[in-house]
Amino acid sequence: MTSNLTRNVFKYGAAMLPLLGLVAPVAEARERKADIAPYIEIQQVLVADVKDGSDVLTYTSVAAGIDSSVRTRGAEAQVNLRYERRFFYQDNLGDDDIVTGLARGAVQVVPNVLSLEAGGIATRSRIDLRGEAPSNTVGNIDNVTQVYSVYAGPNLSTRVGDLDVNANYRVGYTKVENKSTGTLPPGQLPIDVFDDSVSHSASASVGMQPGDLPFGWSVSGAWEREDGGQLDQRFEGKYVRADVTVPVSSNLALVGGVGYEDIEISERDAVRDINGNPVIGDDGRLVTDESSPRQLSYDQDGIIWDAGVLWRPSRRTSLEARVGQRYGSETYFGSFGYQPNQNTALNISVYDTVSGFGNLLNDNLANLGTSFSSTRNPLSGELNGCAFGQTSSLCFNDVLQSAASSSFRARGVNGQYTYTTGAWNAGLGVGYARRRYFASQLGAVSAVDGLVDENYYANLSIGRQLDTYSSFDANVYANLLDSGFANAPNVLGIGANAAYYRQILPGLQGTAAVGLDSFQQDGFDSEITASALLGLRYDF
Repeated sequence: MTSNLTRNVFKYGAAMLPLLGLVAPVAEARERKADIAPYIEIQQVLVADVKDGSDVLTYTSVAAGIDSSVRTRGAEAQVNLRYERRFFYQDNLGDDDIVTGLARGAVQVVPNVLSLEAGGIATRSRIDLRGEAPSNTVGNIDNVTQVYSVYAGPNLSTRVGDLDVNANYRVGYTKVENKSTGTLPPGQLPIDVFDDSVSHSASASVGMQPGDLPFGWSVSGAWEREDGGQLDQRFEGKYVRADVTVPVSSNLALVGGVGYEDIEISERDAVRDINGNPVIGDDGRLVTDESSPRQLSYDQDGIIWDAGVLWRPSRRTSLEARVGQRYGSETYFGSFGYQPNQNTALNISVYDTVSGFGNLLNDNLANLGTSFSSTRNPLSGELNGCAFGQTSSLCFNDVLQSAASSSFRARGVNGQYTYTTGAWNAGLGVGYARRRYFASQLGAVSAVDGLVDENYYANLSIGRQLDTYSSFDANVYANLLDSGFANAPNVLGIGANAAYYRQILPGLQGTAAVGLDSFQQDGFDSEITASALLGLRYDF
């Protein structure tokens, strides 16, 4: 599988590791292995309001899914997909359908030269950071919506003489269903919700490793575009840059690059009523005025540069840190990876990018490797915020913090730690995400222009195989959300759950789970819910 570094060299200004002249990781032998496990589940769930005890909800869940992992010499893929149908007994609740899943794959068309990769996710996202923050999404929930995103494209990595040649292309599609934000704090108006978008990303580079010259060099270029259905929003960015890598020792190099970028983000106005107010459609979104001229919400072009260090003391440890000028201000980014043995892995990344909701979600998918473990909330069946792997881990909390339609500058830090030994396994993901939104001052969403929202999050998963027939796992999670809107309260969401699994017959497993979830908005009463589940699962 082609490395994601090819993609990141253009988006984040990182030099390609093949140009370092440093110690390279030893290639792993790929054994043929295929684990495909379809299953069905039936569960009985109870959810109760702990604070007043007056609201008790019960429902039956029937689900079908597949957990599969394929690894051969020419292909790698992992799929975790689940469809659930919930049958409620209350008259005021309709039955519910939920699709959740995470998938990544790559196929070598020409070994070590040309590959095709793809990825997809089906999950749920918060709509507005000022609204509710439910982590157990059962019943008449507000401020949560279904999200789907897929991408696919080829990667080329080869040598022409002494030159390293790399290129890739990616096309993606993202869709957000329509859901209500519910009750917002007094004086707060709903944001415009993302609808769908088609995104494209293409890049190419040519360079040479240190050898004939005392330094490595590369010249690269890239183009990105995202066309959104909401207000006909458009993001388009072009990048050209040159990089040099100067080895200082066998494991340390100085790096730097300079280039030119041109980014434009634009939108159309909404249809206006006779009073000049934007018109909202039946789906709760603004109605686009297709005849209105394009309005610029972000226009940045000019010289970009960055400089830093790359350090690789062993094939188990790598560090990259850079500082520079981009997007009209200072920029800082880098990464750290540490894998002292096969049981432990630590990955930390600092990022800074301008993007839209769909493009950022595709980027996150593309940066996730094809071998990972993704855990689920045992009570709701939905994916937890992070996927953990030995070579790459990723938390989606940063992109799923809000489904606002406007593009933004995203800055933050993510950290993931995984540990497996004997019967135990654990994964920890923590991070901070900051967005600054762009919108035309003349358009229908001018109120979000310059708005900054912040999200602090943590996810901890622990599991243990108790014996041949039984196991347990537990999850703890928390989010602190600050929308940035004037007079809007912070929202704190926390929760924990635990589940016990017992094999009853070959292929048949019983499950018992309990959980506690809460969210608190400043100035409002907190909401605390307790959940319990009994279920059966059959693996074919």
